[in-house]
Amino acid sequence: MVFLEDTPPSPTLIGPALAPGSFFPLRRFSPMDDDLGHLSRDALIAEVKRLRAGIREHRDSSGHELCWHHPQLWGLLPEAIDPAIAVPPWPKFLRGCVAYRESLARQRPDAPVDDTEYRP
Repeated sequence: MVFLEDTPPSPTLIGPALAPGSFFPLRRFSPMDDDLGHLSRDALIAEVKRLRAGIREHRDSSGHELCWHHPQLWGLLPEAIDPAIAVPPWPKFLRGCVAYRESLARQRPDAPVDDTEYRP
């Protein structure tokens, strides 16, 4: 975010107010995030690094890895659940795969082509 030196930032751009001496906003977290309020600064930094590593691993997927179900990414969350996924019928699923690949061609026309055959 860029601010002009003589223009104070709007409170809506800064975010919620912080409790005195705290890293946490005054508003409540979701109950699923209650564990964050009990973590030390060092533990919070370690958690951010762990989450960033997982996001980077997902972001850096390439080739056939782009099309997969990613429970490892969801496993970074503290709540252990079995995600209730719905799988489309084959023709609709394949149309979605084609649409995804077409969107990659539009968004990253310069991306190198990985011409390896998928092997399970």
